[in-house]
Amino acid sequence: MQVTLDLDESLVEQARTIAAISNRTLKVVIEDVLREALARMAMPKKDVKLPVSRARGGLMPGVDLDNGVQLRDILDADTRFDKLR
Repeated sequence: MQVTLDLDESLVEQARTIAAISNRTLKVVIEDVLREALARMAMPKKDVKLPVSRARGGLMPGVDLDNGVQLRDILDADTRFDKLR
């Protein structure tokens, strides 16, 4: 089927570049991209289950939120918090 579309010039140039690099025609590149986009749109969105932490809250021993200099030093030194125990 023949269809006339008015496409953004930069998109057409990108498609032409891909066509030249992959040794395909512009028509084939556009068809492939359109098929891929339509397939993604047709796929149902899957619910993502995020893990729930069972850890108890609170600060690690040795960390004082009122001591900004210590916090900066810990973060700057990339100190692992388990070393503060």
